[in-house]
Amino acid sequence: MALFDNGIKMGTGVAVGIGALILAPIVLPIVGSVVKPLIKATIKGGIILFEKGREAIAETAEVLEDIAAEAKAELMKEQAIEPTKVSGDSGTA
Repeated sequence: MALFDNGIKMGTGVAVGIGALILAPIVLPIVGSVVKPLIKATIKGGIILFEKGREAIAETAEVLEDIAAEAKAELMKEQAIEPTKVSGDSGTA
């Protein structure tokens, strides 16, 4: 009985394979015409998302550069003021 069951399963697989070969030239163009626009839309969305991310990163980098430049300018201003305080303090002693 096990041999007979195996034969039916194998026969079913062969039938499905033959059916797929016969229907492939009909089904593949239809599936392709539906799937291709979906894939294209997905790729377009990915490109747009990539560009938006690139813009956001560039803007963030610009803001961080501005903040770093302001901090550096403040440090230089503070360092320029400190020697004046030191020389003024030592002159009063």
